[in-house]
Amino acid sequence: MTQQQARYGRSSFHRTALAPGLLAGIVAVVGVALVDSDSFVIIRYVLAIMALVIAWFTFQARQWWWLPILLAIAVVWNPVVPFEFTGPWWLAGQYIAALGFIIIGIFVKVPTSADAERPRRAWK
Repeated sequence: MTQQQARYGRSSFHRTALAPGLLAGIVAVVGVALVDSDSFVIIRYVLAIMALVIAWFTFQARQWWWLPILLAIAVVWNPVVPFEFTGPWWLAGQYIAALGFIIIGIFVKVPTSADAERPRRAWK
């Protein structure tokens, strides 16, 4: 046990959806500037894929109540069969999706298993 682990203890959970949630939130905010351009298709692909990735992490964490939000984002931002929203509703949707990604990323927690607590070999 390292000195830091002795002082602060071991974490009893992992936030597996935090990094993808923050990345998707950043992409959604950047997508506000590209809403009316042809490059917005890339934003749609990234957000739909990230919503499904985070949905998988929430499924693994057994926090089912976040799945409807993520699946709705995956459907609305789907680039294959796009919804053609325009104006302030689409811009508001971008900000709401960014907020949703970040909140879900923060609150999805996976308990640490006993196998992960085993000491690991230090590589030299």
